[in-house]
Amino acid sequence: MVRGITPRQPAKSGRHEGRATAARAAQSRGTSRQLREGARKPTAPFPKSAAKAVGAPKGYQPTSPQRVSEMLKRLDQTYPGATCALHHGNAWELLVATILSAQCTDVRVNMVTPELFRKYPTPQAFAALRPEQLEPDIRSTGFFRNKSKSLVGAARKLVDEFDSQVPEDMEKLLSLPGVARKTANVVLGTWFGKADGVVVDTHVHRVSRRLELTTNTDPQKIEQDLMRLIPREKWIIFSHQVIWHGRKLCIARRPKCAECPLETLCHAADKTWSTVEIHKSAKP
Repeated sequence: MVRGITPRQPAKSGRHEGRATAARAAQSRGTSRQLREGARKPTAPFPKSAAKAVGAPKGYQPTSPQRVSEMLKRLDQTYPGATCALHHGNAWELLVATILSAQCTDVRVNMVTPELFRKYPTPQAFAALRPEQLEPDIRSTGFFRNKSKSLVGAARKLVDEFDSQVPEDMEKLLSLPGVARKTANVVLGTWFGKADGVVVDTHVHRVSRRLELTTNTDPQKIEQDLMRLIPREKWIIFSHQVIWHGRKLCIARRPKCAECPLETLCHAADKTWSTVEIHKSAKP
């Protein structure tokens, strides 16, 4: 035995020492756990019917004409005057702003373009630049090297082949450096009022999948799905309305479902509040 250390003696009662204390501690831990779990419960939980039901209701058709028509009606009521948020004074300025908006917010682009257009007011002015000269002016929009090359290349092609005028034709627009279908649709729809397609930006991509209007992830396939579902006369304003809806209510994280005019038509898997069934397949 080590000197100075007295071995513990069994309790006179015959019970193990600390047993009651351990039981009380376990009970205390259980109570604390219950309190913590109770504190984590949301103050506004899903209705029980919505939380349990994850399958589509019998006969449910997410792309039925009736459902799509009701969506369009509610979007019209909520965003009656929706239009492009990019500031521009002519087709060229809109083309430039749309190219700059790739992977960048419209707010940031609108901060950059006034000074940009003051320094270089025409396609000819852009065409006379080297891409490196343009980079400092658009650096804050991100991917500025590629965007500089696209803008200078598009300006030179306009000057050389289109008499410095932005063409009103989809095929010709797509021949410009840096211009894909989204950019072409923005210019054609917003400036020229021509509905040759549906703009599929990040908001339209996400919201249309949440609303089960498409199951595709490729923007071109999503556009084709929407073109089949949405009447052609609605293509232009539908894009603007969904973009505004994606910014204001149907945001990527924590959508404001309780305020959404489409809530009763939406079965999205990531809803924050629902009065209808939730569908696991309805994902952004």
